[in-house]
Amino acid sequence: MAPSPRASSLSCVLLILALSVALAPAPASATGVFRVRRKFPRHGGVLGEAEEHLAALRRHDGRRHGRLLGAVDLPLGGVGLPTETGLYFTRIEIGAPPKGYYVQVDTGSDILWVNCIRCDGCPTRSGLGIELTQYDPAGSGSTVGCDQEFCVTNNGGVPPSTCSSESPCQFRITYGDGSSTTGFFVTDFLQYDQVSGNGQIAPSNASITFGCGAQLGGDLGSSNEALDGILGFGQSDSSMLSQLAAAGKVPKIFAHCLDTVNGGGIFAIGNVVQPKVQTTPLVPNMTHYNVNLKGISVGGATLQLPTSTFNTDESKGTIIDSGTTLAYLPDSVYKTLMAAVFNKYQDMAIHNYQDFLCFQFSGSVDDGFPVITFSFEGDLVLNVNPHDYLFQNGNDLYCVGFLNGGLQTKDGKDMVLLGDLVLSNKLVVYDLENQVIGWTDYNCSSSIKIKDDKTGSVYTVDAHNISTAWRFQWHESLILLLVTTIWSYLMF
Repeated sequence: MAPSPRASSLSCVLLILALSVALAPAPASATGVFRVRRKFPRHGGVLGEAEEHLAALRRHDGRRHGRLLGAVDLPLGGVGLPTETGLYFTRIEIGAPPKGYYVQVDTGSDILWVNCIRCDGCPTRSGLGIELTQYDPAGSGSTVGCDQEFCVTNNGGVPPSTCSSESPCQFRITYGDGSSTTGFFVTDFLQYDQVSGNGQIAPSNASITFGCGAQLGGDLGSSNEALDGILGFGQSDSSMLSQLAAAGKVPKIFAHCLDTVNGGGIFAIGNVVQPKVQTTPLVPNMTHYNVNLKGISVGGATLQLPTSTFNTDESKGTIIDSGTTLAYLPDSVYKTLMAAVFNKYQDMAIHNYQDFLCFQFSGSVDDGFPVITFSFEGDLVLNVNPHDYLFQNGNDLYCVGFLNGGLQTKDGKDMVLLGDLVLSNKLVVYDLENQVIGWTDYNCSSSIKIKDDKTGSVYTVDAHNISTAWRFQWHESLILLLVTTIWSYLMF
């Protein structure tokens, strides 16, 4: 016997509800880390789209190279994969009352800056599916004068030559691709999530000084990958981390775990006690996170490289930088590495797309290609699996994520620059108090444990992905609508 129309409709509603619940992503639980989001897709589509992805990657990392020459929970979003967004970002809150701003998390630069209201050339829309907000210093902020201590310290210990009693402290950053940001420094309240228990946070705030961007130039004004600004986690006293540490708010230690499987990951300020990581010393008196590279091996065989590969100064050496998507090697190192990677495929047709080496391959790349191992001072190693350094662009088309630094930028041509390509799916700890950095392979969709130095308590901090938050909210609304619909069927 055929069901009644009301029964049929109710059955459909129940089916839709079941599917919605099954397909809905699990809600991100509140924790004490920055929620990060990724900016470029891991896997591309047809070849034409793949070529555009590759071009976008080069433009993005070109900007990063330019910058290299120049217990808190942050919600993390984005994906560091070459074919995804190519960066991670977080949402911070500034002002009283606070407003939210999306900023790129960047270990290769120092200051926090956001676009100011009435900014010249600043984008008003973003292709990342986020709402952009321009900061208004007329709210609770105060302009930093050029004769104030912060400005004098950041100008080599003397006031700027054009400084007058009414002049604001100005900044200008020019990147490798010619893009730039110009503005002035302001002081305001930063609102952040302090870890207060297992998977729990409590609101806290501190007064910090940051850049108010009044003018953007070049690709920084592009709406395709637009954010509200950049949050630098460099070592200088002007960084947000240094300011919070100087105020006694946090230890000068932070960690990230960048998830290329589900996106987002973990970004936390504080002393990580689990998992334990082995460390290597940071090279002293360097602007960036330089480490001493001791050797590179492919499939267990050590490469014979020029001794200059292991030298360290402002133009040579090895830098760890989460703001760079790919990995860059000096010309001689790159050629030797590629020869070893493709040693058993000497007859393979390898094509050059946007300076990426690409090839056709069917089957598992982990079975067909070797593991690359970077060895550092202190017996710390960084293993890079084939599925990490080979990314898929189309059906059976793979490209190598290592690039020849000599072809990318003259300033970094002699550097080994290791970005998200090798850092993803690892917990990386930056201990600036002891001047060491370390890492371990880790599931970045899980959690870590951080010690609260003020109380001695150890708390669990979970992973986040603010990239998918809007999808969860949509599912919540849909489920509520369906439940309401079902209730109306039962009542009438």
